[in-house]
Amino acid sequence: MTATISDTAVLAEKLIAAPSVTPATGLVFDVLEGMLAPLGFAVQRFSRGDAADGGAVENLFACRAGPEGSRHFAFAGHVDVVPPGEGWTSAPFAPERRGELLYGRGAVDMKGAIAAMVAAASEVPQEAGTLSFIVTGDEEGPALHGTRALIDWMREREIRPDLCLVGEPTSVNRLGDMMKIGRRGSVNVWLEVEGTQGHVAYPHNADNPIPKLVAMLAELDALVLDEGTEWFQPSNLEVTDLEVGNPAHNVIPAKARARISIRFNDRHSGASLEAKVAEIAERHGGRALAVISGEPFLTPPGEFSALIAAAVEAETGVVPEASTSGGTSDARFLKDLCPVIEFGLVNATMHKRDEAVALGDLDALGRIYAAIAVAALRGDTHTD
Repeated sequence: MTATISDTAVLAEKLIAAPSVTPATGLVFDVLEGMLAPLGFAVQRFSRGDAADGGAVENLFACRAGPEGSRHFAFAGHVDVVPPGEGWTSAPFAPERRGELLYGRGAVDMKGAIAAMVAAASEVPQEAGTLSFIVTGDEEGPALHGTRALIDWMREREIRPDLCLVGEPTSVNRLGDMMKIGRRGSVNVWLEVEGTQGHVAYPHNADNPIPKLVAMLAELDALVLDEGTEWFQPSNLEVTDLEVGNPAHNVIPAKARARISIRFNDRHSGASLEAKVAEIAERHGGRALAVISGEPFLTPPGEFSALIAAAVEAETGVVPEASTSGGTSDARFLKDLCPVIEFGLVNATMHKRDEAVALGDLDALGRIYAAIAVAALRGDTHTD
């Protein structure tokens, strides 16, 4: 099998044609297993979670062992997708080629990259080293039973790659112009202030929670968390919801709620920000409930990023910018296993109606992934 346009596109089409709105199970994993098994991969699948916490999530770990003592390189990603929504030109799960583009939900984020990884694996000789796939069905959802469960499963079996590449769509204007060497952390906090309901004409008999919540939000909004770092932009806090739910114009409400979201760099931890917000909330008579979605991570520029940059430049002529911008990804969990970097397709249409990938980019990405894997297994980079 050769990583050609037709082969890589056909692989992508097969994955797109398997509907897999998060949490993904079943057919899409059958398709992926059917691609990997003939290439010599031992495929393990398992499910975690239930309806009470978002639904069962299927996960896949596939490994093709190299010679004893050889290095281990892992491809990682997800086959679940966001709901397609309405108004597509063609059916979102019926892949369609129009001109130089392949349309379908997941074409960019990230079934196209998974297809390129499979095409790349076919070009990596088994004697080069151990190659694996870490694939979840829950990256676009709560991420409770996806990659975190895979990592636990791998630790129980003492499986630890030397390096990991995540196929998120990191390119911005053209394939190869950006890779992600880190991501900011994320924490969401639900705020609540209780008061005493009463008639607006008799405020002395009531306790209005709204001014307290407004003062709390004003203090939080005025926070300057930091000025950024060498590799991260400044941490930022945004108010994302405000709710009173009072249908009566002449009633002082009993409760007021709000929600904030903080994206933070490596000057902070989720726990430190949770404590800071809780202290401010309590000072204004309220309380805070935080959910930490992920901690920040950074794989400092070095041999691994240089290896990726060399493979990208050789294929595209472009040297990728090393960035930590954007939202979170499963790399926030995978960094606990080994050094991890993200590189993938152009992200202009991800999560959009008529999501599409350039057929030429699929082919090129397969070659880039193959070059990265071979170089990593050969030991062109090392970690301490």
